[in-house]
Amino acid sequence: MLAGKNAKLFRKAHRYLGIVLGLQFLLWTISGVYFSWTDLDEIHGDQFKNLAYSPGFHNNLAPLSNLDLPKGIQHLEIREIGEIPFYWINGKYLFNAKTGQLKNGISRDEAISIVKKQMDPSLKIKTIELITAVDKHHEYREKPLPAYMIEFDHPEAIKAYVSKNDGRFITIRHESWRWFDFLWMTHTMDYEGRDDFNTFILRAFSLLGLITVCSGFILWFISSPTVRKFRKKRI
Repeated sequence: MLAGKNAKLFRKAHRYLGIVLGLQFLLWTISGVYFSWTDLDEIHGDQFKNLAYSPGFHNNLAPLSNLDLPKGIQHLEIREIGEIPFYWINGKYLFNAKTGQLKNGISRDEAISIVKKQMDPSLKIKTIELITAVDKHHEYREKPLPAYMIEFDHPEAIKAYVSKNDGRFITIRHESWRWFDFLWMTHTMDYEGRDDFNTFILRAFSLLGLITVCSGFILWFISSPTVRKFRKKRI
């Protein structure tokens, strides 16, 4: 059993640890509750998409052997831009799949046509902007650049992103997603990329949290009248 002086120091250390860690514990709890009550499909913006959309069927496509490629084909995808099919080859080259002509990215109008097919038709486009760089905290971080950012006139401040290089519809961002992103940041304590669970600060707080909880059990044990009575009986 800890002596009186040591017990006092132990209680003081436990109290200060609780003050330091209390706010983070609160954030972990709030974010955990939020995550458990949210629908991930809604966070991803499925309610704003045109879920009935699917690419069309295309015939009489240009032979791949006729394309002007410096090397062979390692990876191939079909992109539909407007009503025209395109080959996206090796993650670098965009060819018109009808004519075989190389295309140098998509235009603003083509980006709008892609978004109109992918998004709910009732949404009205407000602005469109070409972005070429973002910082670590941007909602479009770690995604293909350059890209068109299409904003809609909606209370949720909806934004859709389309890759300029290949016309791929990348993602949707809206207010609920931004709240989720903020709370996820506080949960992982990765204040830059959001998804690193091995940061020093997270490890430190996790360890200190464990120490705080254990110290609370020890304090209960050394101060519990029931435990004291039991010890006296044994003596």
